[in-house]
Amino acid sequence: MPRHDPQMLKGVLGLLLLSALSAGDEYGYGLVVRLRESGFDDLAEGTVYPGLTRLENAGFLESYLLPSRSGPARKYYRITEAGMAELADRRAAWEHLTRAVTSAVAPEADTTTPRSTS
Repeated sequence: MPRHDPQMLKGVLGLLLLSALSAGDEYGYGLVVRLRESGFDDLAEGTVYPGLTRLENAGFLESYLLPSRSGPARKYYRITEAGMAELADRRAAWEHLTRAVTSAVAPEADTTTPRSTS
């Protein structure tokens, strides 16, 4: 299976994290596992944690600590009202982008064959 382009993944990471957290609160590594199970098996933890920090700093997430049965307390994240609005905006932008990309890369849009100028 091909690896995901890191730049493309970085561009959609916020959407993925907000979407995952819209289903319920989760801790960082739990999000990593959930995203890997969704097909992002090459996703690095070092990608997810900075993304969570950016979203929290923007006011789209809140965090809190909960005791863990297997070690130190875990930092959980929850989506805020502003985060839900941001998620809706990002989903709409994603749908628009995927339609445009699909249209541009469709076989009839193939630009590798020279076009007739007549």
